[in-house]
Amino acid sequence: MTIRTLDIGLPAGYRPQDALAFHGRDAEGAAEQVDGPSIRKGVLLDGVTVELRIALDAGQARCSIDMASDTAGDENHDGAVLPQAHAALRNMLGLRIDPAPFEAAVRDDPLFGPVVRRTPGLRVIQSATVFEALTWAIIGQQINLPFAIALRRSFIQQAGRRHPGGLWCYPEAPDVARLDIEQLTSRKFSRAKAETLLRLARLVAEGALRLDRDANENGNGDDDLAATAARLLAIKGIGPWTVNYALLRGYGDPDCSLHGDVAVRTAIGRLQGTAVRPDLAQAEAFLAAYRPHRTMAAAYLWASLGQPAA
Repeated sequence: MTIRTLDIGLPAGYRPQDALAFHGRDAEGAAEQVDGPSIRKGVLLDGVTVELRIALDAGQARCSIDMASDTAGDENHDGAVLPQAHAALRNMLGLRIDPAPFEAAVRDDPLFGPVVRRTPGLRVIQSATVFEALTWAIIGQQINLPFAIALRRSFIQQAGRRHPGGLWCYPEAPDVARLDIEQLTSRKFSRAKAETLLRLARLVAEGALRLDRDANENGNGDDDLAATAARLLAIKGIGPWTVNYALLRGYGDPDCSLHGDVAVRTAIGRLQGTAVRPDLAQAEAFLAAYRPHRTMAAAYLWASLGQPAA
C-alpha cells in the first residue's frame, strides 16, 4: 500500500457544497462517501485500486492518494498512476472551469444576472475520469435520478473491485469489457444501455478509442475535443446529449451546449417567464448567445431550478 499526500489550493470564494453534493448523491456510499467536509472516492487507475480522500479546509483541499496493489510502490507504476490521481482530484474539486468569466459576461444580463448573484462562484464538479463521466451519461440518460444512481451502483459492483479501505472502485474500460450483456440486463439495465456500455468499453480496452485527457491536451485544444466528440458520436447508442455531458463532466470543456437536457430546457422556459419548455432548436439558439461559456450557462440553469422563480 502506498499513500501520497498533497494540498491543493482553492480559489477565493470556493463553494465546498458543490463538491460535497455531487459526490454524495449515492446515499449508500458504494464508491463515494461524504462525511462533513470530507470526501472519499474509490476508482481504478491503470488497474490499481485507489482511494482518493479530500478534506475541504479554509482555502485548500488536503488530499491523499491511497494505492493498494501488488505493484504499488514500484516507481514505474506509481509514475503512471499518480498523474491520473492528481487529475482526478482536480476534476472532483471542479477546478477545470473558472466561473468568473461567465459571471462577468452576464453581470448585466436580465436572465442570468439575478441567478448568478444568488449563487456566486458556482462550480462544475466533474467525475474522476473521462470514462466514468461517459459511462454515467449512458447509464443516466432518460431515466429518473434515483433509478440511475441505483443502476450506477450495480454497475460499479459488477465491474469494479474493492479497495482494502472498503470502498468499491469505479471500473476502467477493461473491467467493463469483460462483462457479458446478461450480467447487466439481469440487473435492470435495458438491453440498449447494456450494449452501448459494452461497445464503448471494448473499443477503449482494445485501443480503438482513446479517452485519456492527455490525448486532447497535447494537441490543439478545441479541435481535439471536436474530434473526440465526432468519434464518440460514431458509436452506436451514443448521441449528442451523451457526448456533451461527457465533455462537460469528463474533460471540463467550458463551452458544451446542453440544449438536449430536459432540465436545462425547463430552466430556460422558467427564466423566460413562460410555462412552455423550448424545443431543441430554440434551446440551442438560446445557449448559443452565451458562447464560449455555455457550460457555465447550463450549470446556472440547473441551479436556477432550486431558486424561487423571478
